[in-house]
Amino acid sequence: MAQHGRFISFEGIDGAGKSTHIEALAQALREAGRTVVRTREPGGTPLAEKIRALALHEAMDALTETLLMFAARRDHLTQVIVPALARGEVVLCDRFTDATFAYQGGGRGFDWESLSLLERLAQTVQAPEADLAHKGMVQPDLTIWFDLPPAVAAERLAGTRVPDRFEAQPAAFFEAVRAGYARRASQQPARFARIDADQPREAVWRAVQGAVQARGWL
Repeated sequence: MAQHGRFISFEGIDGAGKSTHIEALAQALREAGRTVVRTREPGGTPLAEKIRALALHEAMDALTETLLMFAARRDHLTQVIVPALARGEVVLCDRFTDATFAYQGGGRGFDWESLSLLERLAQTVQAPEADLAHKGMVQPDLTIWFDLPPAVAAERLAGTRVPDRFEAQPAAFFEAVRAGYARRASQQPARFARIDADQPREAVWRAVQGAVQARGWL
């Protein structure tokens, strides 16, 4: 029997532990016999990676920043995500559209309804006939949100690297980002699995496993 493609996104502010658990889940899924594509946003294609570099390091207003995020996402969807889902693979993506609602909507204060319009425009993709589950506006099947107080994230990141344009924002910005994630999760609760990221790594991993197992994918 052909396997269905699955699209799992990982969300949260930097320092929440996404990268560690993306790799762990990828390994667990491969051991279960699935083909896994690991990718990220903004990025994931040569064009989207160039846009990522601009967005992280060049000064711009909130609208320009938002449009760049959706332009990168459109290319990423058409070139990587949708083809992988059509092949029956599992896509694990480090951030997706929820990050845009959280960072540009929550953090920058960009209009939520305008984000919703851009979401529909950029993410409506003509999926192949083999992938009926992802026709229309493509969204993750599951979003794992690593919820962490910004003060804890800042402690984890202190001195580890030179901050980019987003990481250099003040604490109030990240509180607004966290609120943006919470708002998005409240609007689409069936898709979200909130993980308390302020606990030992082993406990976080058990919660991640549980969220995936609850859907019968492990």
